[in-house]
Amino acid sequence: MSTPNVPLNALAGQRVVVMGGSSGIGEATAAFLAADGAEVVITGRSQDRLDAAASRLDGKVTTQRLDASDRPALDAFFAGSGPIDHLVLALSGAKGGGPFAQLDLTALAEGFDGKFWPHTNALQAALPALRRDGSVTLVTAASARAALPGTSGLAAINGALEAMVPPLAVELAPLRVNAVSPGVVDTPWWDAVPAEQRQSVFEGIAAATPVGRVGRPEDIARAIHLLTANGFVTGVVLEATGGATLATGR
Repeated sequence: MSTPNVPLNALAGQRVVVMGGSSGIGEATAAFLAADGAEVVITGRSQDRLDAAASRLDGKVTTQRLDASDRPALDAFFAGSGPIDHLVLALSGAKGGGPFAQLDLTALAEGFDGKFWPHTNALQAALPALRRDGSVTLVTAASARAALPGTSGLAAINGALEAMVPPLAVELAPLRVNAVSPGVVDTPWWDAVPAEQRQSVFEGIAAATPVGRVGRPEDIARAIHLLTANGFVTGVVLEATGGATLATGR
């Protein structure tokens, strides 16, 4: 992966943990923050995928195998991590979608287990290690507000996380708590969809989106960097959708 051009050097010498950093948005974020001078640790469940990501990032990050659904493991990691300036939670989940009348509620519960609970457990476990005036950035999804048929379960999962951001920003202050809410982004999350079908979906989204394309992981990484580096922003859910949620009349 090429090194992003980040002239600010706003995070020089600061320690950042990117959970879910072995691919997609998390990996792009790790690359962006490391290029800005941060000392970055990426976590994930697969050591092989972590090693591959570290190789793509030219060894500019360190890795830690960690299952964010395992609370004792989270507690142990943060107890031994040393001080952390910023935490990025890029933990993705894939279950919980589908028409509501036929929605598998067991799958919806698994969707919460795969995204909502790992985010909340990781944040709670990290609090003792986080710098008092550092930051936490959650990666949610625009399904929380998009009102698209077949996404009510995904909206519930991501909407629950986004609803927590403002009260947490007040309760945990001066720690800053924000979220980035991506639209459709071309990441390995889509790998389960057949290539032809995936391309058709992307083309349809691009045609209906003001910027004329789907997102790239680097787009979301830049938004996460903004929230991490700007000490005057907290309690914000920042949409990064290419304008897909705007009422364009198209």
